[in-house]
Amino acid sequence: MQRKKLTQLRSESLLTGSLIAAFIAATPYFFYLYEGFPDVKVWETSFFGFDIRYESGFYQSVNVAGWLFFSKLIPLMLLLIWFFTCKHWWYHALIIPICMFLFQIYSLFNEDVFYKDSIEIYYLAPLILIAFIFLYTIRMKIFDRIHNIDLSELERVSIKGDIKDEQVNSKYTSNDNDDDDDDEPLYMG
Repeated sequence: MQRKKLTQLRSESLLTGSLIAAFIAATPYFFYLYEGFPDVKVWETSFFGFDIRYESGFYQSVNVAGWLFFSKLIPLMLLLIWFFTCKHWWYHALIIPICMFLFQIYSLFNEDVFYKDSIEIYYLAPLILIAFIFLYTIRMKIFDRIHNIDLSELERVSIKGDIKDEQVNSKYTSNDNDDDDDDEPLYMG
């Protein structure tokens, strides 16, 4: 029973990986889909029985708007694949460029002012700050675990390196004298 379940799980994983690899390999073709858009300011078409009308305001061409859209969408899709398949601790850093591309796509369709790629950093700054704090915290915990560092010991040492007062010092030392064999060398047997 377990063997059959394991085989089914492996085949599902192989299918998922194959679909992701096929999508990644086909991204150049997806990018050039913009060439199918006409070079007109207003485009009226029927899509699955729905009449769609798109007017490219700032860009003056549906083709240019399509080129901009696909130049933002394809990297966004690749970053999302990377984010959801990454096994490293730093994968949360990918949220920053993902949000940048999402903001750029939103700006693309919000054409009432102008092309806003130059001011997006002001909207992304709080997100970047939160992501840096989150990533540094994770990195510090991993570093401490790898090197077996106990940060609570920093409470008993001053900035100059001196041991602080006896109250804090007594918390870390025992008054029992049953550890008198500390001067003996370790047995490395």
